[in-house]
Amino acid sequence: MNTLKTVLAGTLGLVLCAVIVEAQTNVTKQSFGKMPDGTPVDIFTLRDDLVEARIMTYGGIVVSLKVPDRGGKSDDVVLGFDSLDEYVANSNGKNGAFIGALIGRYGNRIAQGSFTLDGKKYHLPLNNGPHSLHGGPHGFNNVVWKAVAIENGVELSYLSKDGDAGYPGNLSTVVQYSLRGGDLRIEYSATTDKDTVLNLTSHSYFNLAGQGKGDILNHQLTVRASRFTPVDSELIPTGELKFVGGTPFDFRKPFKVGERINADDEQLHLGRGYDHNFVLDSADGKLAEAAEVYEPSSGRVMRVLTTEPGIQLYTGNFLDGSIKGKGGAAYPRRSALCLETQHFPDSPNHPNFPSTELKPGERFHSVTVYSFSAR
Repeated sequence: MNTLKTVLAGTLGLVLCAVIVEAQTNVTKQSFGKMPDGTPVDIFTLRDDLVEARIMTYGGIVVSLKVPDRGGKSDDVVLGFDSLDEYVANSNGKNGAFIGALIGRYGNRIAQGSFTLDGKKYHLPLNNGPHSLHGGPHGFNNVVWKAVAIENGVELSYLSKDGDAGYPGNLSTVVQYSLRGGDLRIEYSATTDKDTVLNLTSHSYFNLAGQGKGDILNHQLTVRASRFTPVDSELIPTGELKFVGGTPFDFRKPFKVGERINADDEQLHLGRGYDHNFVLDSADGKLAEAAEVYEPSSGRVMRVLTTEPGIQLYTGNFLDGSIKGKGGAAYPRRSALCLETQHFPDSPNHPNFPSTELKPGERFHSVTVYSFSAR
């Protein structure tokens, strides 16, 4: 009998422990104001024992992301604004910022704002010189998404109608943000009723020391990529997949972001720093680590895992201090970095790149995880 009680007590202890470990993330919703046309906008706050993420229905924007340092002190590690009005004013990305937003239909650049699909040429609105960037001036970043709370997170949905921003097909997109154990998971899915192209991503700007707290040049970066896609003078991929060995783009071992950013390298000159797509070594569609960032003063670590074949490293080269963010903080050049998981830029115009075509009857599905810890 005593033996049985001991077994039961031990079993109960394991069950209680499991309950603690598997405790659900707290999800709450609050109003964040109204759009100029009166459409209400909400913020969903996801909170677990480690991290707090706030997701807005306007643009699917990650408004804040509070992460503890090695001493347990939390700070907001993404750039952003304090009010909806400020987000709307910057909706097309002053200086091309697109701060914190979901990007679609097509993340990154499409050369000359055009592509050919099924023998038909499509023309897109231009917002980056003669090119289309991040879905054009009226992309997924500046629409209000429908939202419902789900277990550990929020599900956003949006129907982009046939011809929206020049793209073919009625595209039904669902994006789920969920938070668990310090991992912010973004799961994308989409279907279409007509052949189309698609490249969804998230455009958060990270500074692991805390937003508004200096630059990211001392952040130590690892990228699991042996090749990258060089660009021309207008930041359009040339089509080459170039080996990173012997170049400032070799992050297969950790380097400080600023260690080689000003090197005499043609690609760095063209991008005014890093603004390049890396070809991930684990490009088999399975969730795998793509990059890791370590900030030594705080001890914060961010691992990026994805099912996507590429990741864009952007070091805030076009920020210039004119954007005033949360708490009135100025965001100068290189005050944050982006790690945008994606298919490659301008893929519809490069048959040798992984295809971004989506056809009726198919379901696009992609997962990216930003995993936070400290050491």
